[in-house]
Amino acid sequence: MEKSKAIPQGYMTVGEVAKKMGVTVRTLQYYDREGLFSPSAESEGGRRLYTDKDVVKLHQILSLKHLGFSLSDIKNRLIPLDTPNEVAEVLAEQAAALRDKIEALTESLREIQALRSEVLQMQAVDFKKYADIIVNVQMKNNFYWLIKHFDEQTLDHIRSRFDRDSGLAFMDAFTRLQDEALRLLKAGEPPEGQQGQALAKAFWAMVTEFTGGDTSLLPKLMEIGQFKGTDNAWQQKQALVNRYIEPALGAYFSRLGINPFEEGCK
Repeated sequence: MEKSKAIPQGYMTVGEVAKKMGVTVRTLQYYDREGLFSPSAESEGGRRLYTDKDVVKLHQILSLKHLGFSLSDIKNRLIPLDTPNEVAEVLAEQAAALRDKIEALTESLREIQALRSEVLQMQAVDFKKYADIIVNVQMKNNFYWLIKHFDEQTLDHIRSRFDRDSGLAFMDAFTRLQDEALRLLKAGEPPEGQQGQALAKAFWAMVTEFTGGDTSLLPKLMEIGQFKGTDNAWQQKQALVNRYIEPALGAYFSRLGINPFEEGCK
């Protein structure tokens, strides 16, 4: 009874606050020393005393800490809690930070699931390919799954020639040209016609950019649409694209008087 009389009504000791908030007394003492969370009053005996308002502030601190903010960050983010608007602003900040955290975790989960799926389809453990897959998933390159089909020579070539931005630009160009081939095929445009030859020229420029003039890579590129284990939609699309691209390139090379695919197979 004597102890309870020593604590004014409406105040809590450091032990009571620690128990209420699920932290240790040592943690609260550390926050006090850092100037982050100090008691509102002291008893006549020198005991730290806290109010309900202090508990709300501690909740704010613990919430931000849980979200990964450093103590210095938390100091800068703490605001007064004297009006409903101020309290609402704190809660809005915490909600926004939590949404960012959820988005980041959701993205990490997507990357893990994508990598797991690719790992299970690969014949051997290959951490270099795993790293390439993760990087391309993070880039939101929808063709990341092709990586498992490439040999080390091709992957080394890709790593040396393309960075994040140029890699994405290349895949965008690849997709646009494929879609254009499908459009011309559907429209009945002849591969040897003006539009077909314009497509062949752009397609060959893209291939040349990819190979950097290394014709030994051409046969491997021709295998892309025939990889085992790819889904039917991908294979069907590649078959349609090739139905137009192959004769368009054939006519294009005939006009130029070259056959780079034969050179690449030597």
